[in-house]
Amino acid sequence: MGVKAWPPEPPSQSVSSSNSVMECWRFTVNKTNISPKRVYRGPALSELESGNSHVCGLVNGNNDLKCWQWRKGSNPEAKSHPRFSSIAVGDDFVCGLDANGNISCLGKDANAVNGMNPSRNYTVIAAGPRHLCAISLKGSLECWGNIVGDIPEEEFMDLASGDNRSCALRINGTVVCWGENNSEMPTRLREASFVGIVAKQGVFCGVLSSNFSLICWGNVILKNGNDILVFPRVMPGHCTTQCSCDPLPGYAGFCGQGLMVCQPCSKQIISPAPSSSPRLAPPPLEPKGSRSSWNAKMIALLVVGCLGSVSLLATIFFFMLRCPGSRESSRVHDSGPIEMAENPQAAPNNQGPQDDVEGQPVARPILEKRLSHMYSMGNGGTLEEFPLEVLLQVTNNFSQEHRIGIGSFGSVYHATLEDGREVAIKRAELHGSSTSMVGINRRQEDKETAFLAELEFLSRLNHKHLVRLLGFYEDANERVLVYEFMSNGTLHDHLHKLKGSFPLTSWPARFKVALDAARGIEYLHEYARPTIIHRDIKPSNILLDHDWTAKVSDFGLSLMGPQDGETHISLWAAGTFGYVDPEYYRLHQLTTKSDVYSFGVVLLEILSGHKAIHTTEDGSHRNVVDFVVPYIMREEIHRVLDPDVPPPTPVEIEAVNYVGYLAVDCVTLEGRLRPSMSEVVGGLERALAVCLAPPSLSSSSTASSR
Repeated sequence: MGVKAWPPEPPSQSVSSSNSVMECWRFTVNKTNISPKRVYRGPALSELESGNSHVCGLVNGNNDLKCWQWRKGSNPEAKSHPRFSSIAVGDDFVCGLDANGNISCLGKDANAVNGMNPSRNYTVIAAGPRHLCAISLKGSLECWGNIVGDIPEEEFMDLASGDNRSCALRINGTVVCWGENNSEMPTRLREASFVGIVAKQGVFCGVLSSNFSLICWGNVILKNGNDILVFPRVMPGHCTTQCSCDPLPGYAGFCGQGLMVCQPCSKQIISPAPSSSPRLAPPPLEPKGSRSSWNAKMIALLVVGCLGSVSLLATIFFFMLRCPGSRESSRVHDSGPIEMAENPQAAPNNQGPQDDVEGQPVARPILEKRLSHMYSMGNGGTLEEFPLEVLLQVTNNFSQEHRIGIGSFGSVYHATLEDGREVAIKRAELHGSSTSMVGINRRQEDKETAFLAELEFLSRLNHKHLVRLLGFYEDANERVLVYEFMSNGTLHDHLHKLKGSFPLTSWPARFKVALDAARGIEYLHEYARPTIIHRDIKPSNILLDHDWTAKVSDFGLSLMGPQDGETHISLWAAGTFGYVDPEYYRLHQLTTKSDVYSFGVVLLEILSGHKAIHTTEDGSHRNVVDFVVPYIMREEIHRVLDPDVPPPTPVEIEAVNYVGYLAVDCVTLEGRLRPSMSEVVGGLERALAVCLAPPSLSSSSTASSR
């Protein structure tokens, strides 16, 4: 279950400026069946806590208890209770601290924590599904209910409880954990000092007091003592005009003039020297200048409370991936690699090419070896080796008037051969303008890799929905590939540049293009031997011929899929911002489902007309998945459909809804839950059939692919 609490609404809405709005939604087994529902609209909440299934909060000012998502007749707020100053939520029970430090528990399973002493002047409480822990005024720790492991006997100032495990914050800021399977803190975090900690299910998160970064540890993804940086900097508390105790060191970096962030009065947090905290590099896609307006506890609660366990961490890095700052995926033809993988299949020489006596980088021996291997395998015999003189003549010496775009390793030119064939000629740009030879070597190595990948893969592939490679030319100074010419350009052009262009102004035509591309990708995954993973599926790599048949192009980043007995390829992520599978980016595990994710983004673009990463009216950057998926799941897809296409007819709307749900399935966070490309092809075939001769079809019929 997920929880989102919105801040006070603007005065333009007919709601008091002190009001808050909260939405809740649930995730099915596949984590995609999201159905947001507004459950609260009223006075601002001073505290919000959630268990695995239930949510409770305290109303600001009077500390009135409010609870949601409880079974009928079991809502604790309906029962008489003291005014709580803080609360903790477990499975079917909620416990609270009153102003005197006494604990009271409500709910069907309140007896799960029987045996506690309710009058010990406690200061902090935290609940797991079936247990409760509390810190007394003296800093000692007590727990009740289904307790696993030995409770540490030290002085503490904060608590976090999850499934059969707990962690506590010592007065010096370090954390100790206990519970099932001898739960312990990751080794590198044992001496780190934290501002606060929270937990949900198997995930624990905390804010480092040295730099206010948010890191998480504890579940199966983070086993073997690993931990993950979530945000490099979060706000560690509310900004206020005065503190009852000392202000937090470094508060000026968060608050305006005259405001400060306060330390807890119970214990003062001591910031350790920088050397005592773990070194955590910020994530590469974190936007510059971003700063959270929430406090550390709220940020951490959002992180661990939305999904929990494995899907939690996928969501974290999903959102990190969707924050590209000023970098947009707007280059029409460029593959824009995030980082070329150092993989034997992708990089023939990890050391890069060597320099000759004139200082020009060359990779002739490597290229010859790969070409020789290709011909020995019988892949080169179907290709024509074009003379360079011919290519220079038909492109007027590769002049600008013939240049039509940029590919994964160089510029693309349009030309007509002497026999009348229209072709697209991709010429590698081997030498950069940088004065750094290291930079030149790396760029040339990347371009050699892309050239060889394209040549090797396309020389042995033959499918009506893959762009056909006709031939090549290569020597020490030139790398050129010659393709069939696709006269109607790219899908990207028609969605984002030539908006409203025929024939992509009808839903059947758009679904036909999507189906063509899906069949090309399906061929790579299911019928090519060995399997091929494209790694750069996006509208600018889907080309349209004179009959408007769509074909997948640009195999410069493609790799052979996992061999028999393997589940994935381990390598650093590469691709284009906005289309890269977040699971691949996070875990460096490449599978065919990474292409499925990218294709899901393409489907969302086809439906909405928005780029994968686009600029909103206020100048901010927004990901099409973030924007469109919630509307689809609320069955309000009509609100985000591309206005350049006439509104769908009553017959077409059923197919549009179906494709929307199919796209949501494709961008599911966990790769194993995404459909295969064969299932995607089947879904698009059904959607297109509905547009032309409607059978009965509903959004629930995609359940088999989820």
